[in-house]
Amino acid sequence: MGTTQPIGVFDSGYGGLTVLRELVKTLPAFDFIYLGDNARAPYGTRSFQTVYQYTLEAVRWLFRQECPLVLLACNTASAKALRTIQQRDLPGIGAGKRVLGVIRPCTETIGNYSNSGIIGILATPGTVQSGSYPIEIKKFFPEVNVYQQASPMWVPLVENNEQDSQGADYFVQEYLDLLFVQDPGIDVLLLACTHYPLLKHKILQYLPSQVQLISQGPIVAESLRDYLARHPEIKELCSKDSRRLFYTTDSTADFDRQATTFYGAPVESKHVVL
Repeated sequence: MGTTQPIGVFDSGYGGLTVLRELVKTLPAFDFIYLGDNARAPYGTRSFQTVYQYTLEAVRWLFRQECPLVLLACNTASAKALRTIQQRDLPGIGAGKRVLGVIRPCTETIGNYSNSGIIGILATPGTVQSGSYPIEIKKFFPEVNVYQQASPMWVPLVENNEQDSQGADYFVQEYLDLLFVQDPGIDVLLLACTHYPLLKHKILQYLPSQVQLISQGPIVAESLRDYLARHPEIKELCSKDSRRLFYTTDSTADFDRQATTFYGAPVESKHVVL
């Protein structure tokens, strides 16, 4: 890739493209390279060790593409692999480089949106089981109460282009009911999965009017802009020619067709083996 040093964005599949879309809006001059490990998706049901191993392979590959910074635009990877990679692997595989996730930016700001101090989290079973969101939110907002609800059917609905179907209505209402029965006082709801913004229109139909719905993409994008401003040594390494590159570990035809929905623009990907 020559002198190009893009910001790497990694996800187990398509969902991270909703984050990339916001990153491009917020940081349009920067080069980005997206890697989707579609051949091994989903990550949500896999063990910590497996997610860590897969994520580490992806980070190594992105470092080989000259990325000075990699963002794990995947909640499962951020929950199950980020800390180990940062603490154990990064000094050996990418001295001077950085790996960030999507959980920290959301948890350090989400409490500011709530008046009741009661926050709801909708996520995949893997993210819910990790406990990452309640643990991290308590660090920044110790008085806040956090309730989680796993929504295992939402990702398959989106990936099968069923987000406008009657089935989507059923499962959106079901998971919202299961969340709000835990505490009707929830006034902020975080979509803690990068697929879920594609169901936002359905969620709003069944969401109480006083509840604010928050997606991760805009928060993560603003957080990254702030991070680069605070770390000029990293910002200066990132190339700025507005280039976008897309890679997948599975079928490029399938990826391009699905990715257009998530990214909001046509995508032309290349195949890679990790």
